Amino acid sequence: MNQSDATIWFIIAALGVGTFAIRFSFLGLFGDRKLPEWALRYLRYTPVAVIPALIAPMVLWPPATGGTPDLARLIAAAVVILVGYVTKNVLGAIAAGAAALLVGLSVF
Repeated sequence: MNQSDATIWFIIAALGVGTFAIRFSFLGLFGDRKLPEWALRYLRYTPVAVIPALIAPMVLWPPATGGTPDLARLIAAAVVILVGYVTKNVLGAIAAGAAALLVGLSVF
């Protein structure tokens, strides 16, 4: 890196202040108020949108295989989706997916 230590620490501090300001704007300023029903309805969909966005790159472009899709990971993802849809149990889906990945990595 070509930046000085002072520049790097300034960037870290600025990002910390910015992150604090974003969180304080919701928790500190509006924390004691009830959110409107439309906002609560939209917030219910946040985990459903964020979790697949975090997991999809690890399934489709896994760093462990150099970015090429792997049959074992695709099968494990399909098992997680199927078990989660059928049982509506997050921990059961995670356990089934982990077992499918373990078996898939040993077979394929």
